[in-house]
Amino acid sequence: MSKIHFIGGEKGGVGKSVLARVLAQYHIDRDLPFAAFDTDRSHGALLRFYADFSNPILLEDAESADRLMESALETERNVLVDLAAQTSAPLHRWIDQADLLELASEEDIPIVFWHVIDDGADGIALLDNLLDRYGERAAYVVVRNQGRGKNFSAYEASEARAKAEEMGAYQIDLPELHAGSMHKIDHGGISLWAAINNKEAGLGLMDRQRVKVWIKRAYQQLDTLNEALLAPAED
Repeated sequence: MSKIHFIGGEKGGVGKSVLARVLAQYHIDRDLPFAAFDTDRSHGALLRFYADFSNPILLEDAESADRLMESALETERNVLVDLAAQTSAPLHRWIDQADLLELASEEDIPIVFWHVIDDGADGIALLDNLLDRYGERAAYVVVRNQGRGKNFSAYEASEARAKAEEMGAYQIDLPELHAGSMHKIDHGGISLWAAINNKEAGLGLMDRQRVKVWIKRAYQQLDTLNEALLAPAED
């Protein structure tokens, strides 16, 4: 069974693309079949760091966006879609015009929205809007990015969190990576695998170790979702 995973949160700077990169590397390391699409035409992270696995896509162009469903139907795999900031309008328009969720249900292709939040109020309101829009027709993963905030008490006390729980949403934490290590990865234009394993990539021993520990902790979070959302369904 294929699944389409929209990795977003709408708000810029919350770490959507970092999560997309972690998910791509997770699929590679766990030998899970996947295809990746990047909606950021200017500096897409998947296209930059995982070019061999990723393709550009324009949500404003229906025929381009249609490739997401075509990719899911082509073979059993996870379709990862890294949503750039401010792409919710064209995404929702494409979904609504084709009644994608109804079609996906008919084709037995679950739709999963990964909503990345920091500790600000905007992410909570955007999550509430997302839940209201698609309700129980989709699955949800709320990702608290520890690298973009430490105090998530407002989210924990919010009606959006209660609503998400009622709908069976999953919740994980994306651990924080040392800013200097991430800076070297980004400016070096290297994959997470290369950051750990390639001594010529520009990271010293301690930076590589920090990335290794961070990836391990992130994978522990994703492992809790593996059977339900990531691993291929058993026949």
